[in-house]
Amino acid sequence: MKLPVPFIQLPLFFDADLLAAEVNALEASLWQPHPSGLPGNTAIPLVASEGDPSRGDLFSGIMHPTPALARCHYLQQVLGGLGTILGRVRLMRLDPGAEVAPHVDTNHYWRERVRVHIPIVTDPVVLFTCGDAQVHMGEGECWIFDTWRLHRVVNPGNHARVHLVVDTIGSTAFGKLINAGRPHIQTKDGWNARTVEPGLGQGGLAGELMFESVNLMSPLSYWELREHVQFVLDECNEHPLLPVIKHYANEFVMDWRTLWFRYGADPEGLSEFRRVLTEFLARMQRVGGDILLNNHTQLASAFNGLLGQAVRGAGDACVGEEAARTSPLRTLVKVRPNCEFDRPVFIVSPPRSGSSLLFETLAQSPSASTIGEESHGIIEGNTASGVLGAAARGYDSNRLDAKDASPAVVEALRERFRRRAFNRNGERPTGRIRFLEKTPKNALRIPFFAEIFPDALFVYLYRDPREVLASMLEAWESGGFRSYPQLPGWKGLPWSMALTPGWRELIGQPLPNIVAAQWQAVTDTLLDDLAELPADSWISVRYDRILANPDFEVRRLCTFLGFEWDQVLGGGLPLASHTVSAPRREKWRQREHEVLPQLTRMAKTVARAEQASHHSPNGNWLPDEPRTPTVAK
Repeated sequence: MKLPVPFIQLPLFFDADLLAAEVNALEASLWQPHPSGLPGNTAIPLVASEGDPSRGDLFSGIMHPTPALARCHYLQQVLGGLGTILGRVRLMRLDPGAEVAPHVDTNHYWRERVRVHIPIVTDPVVLFTCGDAQVHMGEGECWIFDTWRLHRVVNPGNHARVHLVVDTIGSTAFGKLINAGRPHIQTKDGWNARTVEPGLGQGGLAGELMFESVNLMSPLSYWELREHVQFVLDECNEHPLLPVIKHYANEFVMDWRTLWFRYGADPEGLSEFRRVLTEFLARMQRVGGDILLNNHTQLASAFNGLLGQAVRGAGDACVGEEAARTSPLRTLVKVRPNCEFDRPVFIVSPPRSGSSLLFETLAQSPSASTIGEESHGIIEGNTASGVLGAAARGYDSNRLDAKDASPAVVEALRERFRRRAFNRNGERPTGRIRFLEKTPKNALRIPFFAEIFPDALFVYLYRDPREVLASMLEAWESGGFRSYPQLPGWKGLPWSMALTPGWRELIGQPLPNIVAAQWQAVTDTLLDDLAELPADSWISVRYDRILANPDFEVRRLCTFLGFEWDQVLGGGLPLASHTVSAPRREKWRQREHEVLPQLTRMAKTVARAEQASHHSPNGNWLPDEPRTPTVAK
């Protein structure tokens, strides 16, 4: 639930030693691994769907206590002391050195529910980050937090952290606890928490507790869906396409209203509800992938999270928390077993080289399928064998190579891309998928994707380094490209764009030095990696040539890639979605005093990039291009 502040401490205090004794009395075999295999994260379900511990991750179903809760009398009293209806309740353990990776809870379940944390065993070094706030939750305290903000937990201590975690829709009594609570920014002067001592009459045994029995309607009522859509629209940052998004959203809500008053919850109408929902979510992926919300979530992802379960048939599987985060569309479209990839295409380049423009142009091919946005969440989210994101790898860099492509990772990523892919008409592919992908960090991951997709094709996009460095400076200063706003140890402007190897050596450096080193690291890495590939598996294209003769260059690329092309680009190309300010000829000269000194220091890499920009798949130079690389002046 969205809260007015990141953290609120409720005015309750519990006996952590007694809670720990009850937890320690439970068998070690009751601890279940994280549903996505996240290392160091385990849980014991205490309240679960149908009271079945194996269903402890599920959002839906009638909630009942599990056998483990029946053995823990003070735990039951603690739950009763909250005075609220109980959804899922779990003991959650975080091992030393483990973390809960940064994420936002966008799922429908969290719009009206809060998550209560009661630390049982912890350490002062264990910190909970939510938005721009950070707290240590002490043993026996009772906290809620804003799940709509980006949040994470890290345990750098020497022993496991164990919390009692309660999901609740709330009640009048619970609301009074929140009103009497202490926001994290408020001092404890004059504020006290009531201690809940062990003993009957102050909480309640399992028979006296209230459990959730209604949690996911299908289809969502017109009124609930309308409220969810308006909530997301109200959270949007300003964007030129926002009026278009609002128009499409209004049409979607009106279509849903028509179906609701025609069918209500009658199963006869589910197929039509599903069709309207699928079309809307696909359209949001296609049109709204670059619009961000106030919590830095992509608009399309937020709609998927809130509405992805708005229609469920009798045969659809129940969805748990991790499944809902990683693949919101999984219940909307059944994947065809024979739907495999055929020569997926990856655009690679340093940041701010024009890859969005090239991607959005090639995505208009009738052959191409995309996910409609960059793949940060798909690649860096949880996989069956851990996390590929920078946080889980010690923030070394965004580099991934072939050894990172374990069988579990390969299976997970292929499945995620397969489930999210759609063509230019918003339709799911029916045969082998000609997948097109553009995520700037992937310039550091060519061996990784070559291992996952052995027949992959790569497009190296070259742009004049003077223009790129000037654009990177502008991007850093704009604040709109912050990839690691709380990068440990980093000082100065928040880190933006790709996290490159050796970034720690740049701490304290002037911004021109930082962006130059960033460009050089990405360029050297991708050129080294391309040199290891067969010459006929990659092609280069120059940004200036695309602008000068878009129709010829795009047709040349499509011929190599095996893409059909039925567009005419004689009038030039529109602005790309990630444009910071309108381009104009020689725009970089406004910053030439910052850019030109960097080129001299990077002369070797500049020359390599220029030379590689003339590569053709047969290993020959492209016609009408100079073979001698030059350093831009």
